[in-house]
Amino acid sequence: MVVLTLVAVGLAVTSFNAFRPGVITIGAALLLGCALRIALPEVGMLAVRSRFTDVLVMGVLGIAIVVLALASEPNPVITLPFVNDIARFFGRAQG
Repeated sequence: MVVLTLVAVGLAVTSFNAFRPGVITIGAALLLGCALRIALPEVGMLAVRSRFTDVLVMGVLGIAIVVLALASEPNPVITLPFVNDIARFFGRAQG
């Protein structure tokens, strides 16, 4: 329930035009779910597949969401070189 609540908070924050903080909250909720799945023997609704699969999927998605939120325009916090290459491929490159 904690993970679902954090995702709901992230969606609510995003709906109030605060894209980056809302998406980072969603990514952090997935990372928290990953940590809880590793640490707790009984996880209830958090268990979908095997422990390994759950940890791998939530961890990779959580990290990807946080990194891409930090690299999103305008005013990216971090710079990822491949983002401009992808934007150029789709014809949306910035300079």
